[in-house]
Amino acid sequence: MPKLRSPQVLRATVDFAKHLKSTYSGLNLIFEPRVAQMVHDQLDFPIHTCDPSQFPDKIDMITTLGGDGTILRAASHFSVYSSVPPILAFNFGTIGFLAEWKFEEYKRAWREAYMSGSRVPHQDLLTPHTRVATGEKTHEAETNVASGWQDAPGKSMGPSRASKILLRHRLRVGVYDPNGQNINSQLHPTTKSQSHLPAVPPEDTKLAHKDSPPQIHALNEILIHRGPKPHLAIIDIYLNNRFLTEAVADGILLSTPTGSTAYSLSAGGSIIHPLVKSLLITPICPRSLSFRPLVLPLNTQVTLKVSSKNRDGELEVSIDGKRSAGVRIGTEIRVEGEAVGVTNDGSWKGGVPCVICGPGKGDSAEFDDDGWVGGLNGLLMFNHPIGRG
Repeated sequence: MPKLRSPQVLRATVDFAKHLKSTYSGLNLIFEPRVAQMVHDQLDFPIHTCDPSQFPDKIDMITTLGGDGTILRAASHFSVYSSVPPILAFNFGTIGFLAEWKFEEYKRAWREAYMSGSRVPHQDLLTPHTRVATGEKTHEAETNVASGWQDAPGKSMGPSRASKILLRHRLRVGVYDPNGQNINSQLHPTTKSQSHLPAVPPEDTKLAHKDSPPQIHALNEILIHRGPKPHLAIIDIYLNNRFLTEAVADGILLSTPTGSTAYSLSAGGSIIHPLVKSLLITPICPRSLSFRPLVLPLNTQVTLKVSSKNRDGELEVSIDGKRSAGVRIGTEIRVEGEAVGVTNDGSWKGGVPCVICGPGKGDSAEFDDDGWVGGLNGLLMFNHPIGRG
């Protein structure tokens, strides 16, 4: 999935596709329809495409070439599903805080991710394409298949492999009209997928609603905003059904730790490590100078209600940077953090699994540090002295 309207990225996409087809001949490469039209004349082998609503039935792993927006675009195709395929992201973006891999490393990055021990049956390790790709098969690779994904940073995806996975949790969003009816279907695209079950909230949470549409997931944030209207938005905020405050501001952001370095950061929100199980409320240009950002536990039930005091009647809702709908007075946006973890069979549940960099061959373990820290210093210039080049 490449960044759009970039000739450089399109050329890289073609090079990457040729490498995958020549080295891993058993793969089926699936492109978005508009991308397939751009690249098919430059490839001498068949490629596949389908309606994006069918991606959950057909895709086992996602590769993005672009910036953070491209990753959000990829995740948005799975916004109503409880699971997302692993995402291997190469950085071609303006900042690219979420995309750790340099494209020059694409052969190593794909090899380590593709050949990792991701809870595959023992007999599957013996198939011809696996043996060719690894070059050799050791007893360790036969017997020590990874038992599952851990919730600690940087756990190996498989034995003797440097690839690691970071599960980034999302926000679960339910939108309800003044009559209490779920109107999520007005916000998310229609899906034709059958094999993946839509995300259903637990029955003991406020988001639970019998026969309601699937919950929508946001990887970065959900925004309720006044839009082009001249008057400030007035939004009542509730935490676990208890009234917190009446916010008068341009808007309110609810962010994940992943989204804490995006719009929320520009609005003065706190920076949160992606492994901290939390969600963040950030006001956008509030009238009161005492309204500060709040960091809350992941399982906090947050409700944003469009107040009857709004002078313009309707506010705008955006999910991960895309305008979803206008909401009128009395509408409630109910949000909870998505729990992530490991199932009994060793697979992951929830979240967006992102393949992150491990140490390369011959690298010392001391360089196997947290890439998030490097991103703060190298990309966001954290605490960088003014005037120093």
